[in-house]
Amino acid sequence: MNRIRRNDTVIAITGKDKGKTGKVIKVYLEKERALVQGLNFVTRHLRKVREDMPWGRIQKESAIHLSDLMLYCNKCSKPTRIGIKVLEDGTRSRFCKRCNEVI
Repeated sequence: MNRIRRNDTVIAITGKDKGKTGKVIKVYLEKERALVQGLNFVTRHLRKVREDMPWGRIQKESAIHLSDLMLYCNKCSKPTRIGIKVLEDGTRSRFCKRCNEVI
């Protein structure tokens, strides 16, 4: 079970964006990376191919490694570690290890 999923709010714990929060757009499991809105911007240089396409220097988000992210608990207002509980009916749920709030 993945600890970080799409639409989770995460915080960067290392790198140039340390301390910034963002929402996960997409998770790449095979590469262990996630695309986070507002984090890890890179500059791409694009040449003009057509009139309707963007060109020049364009900033966009790049994928960041999952080990550089922590889930942000809204109740604690802090980055937190995640635990996994198996409920009586056999389903799994994630919870905050600080406040035991189900995420």
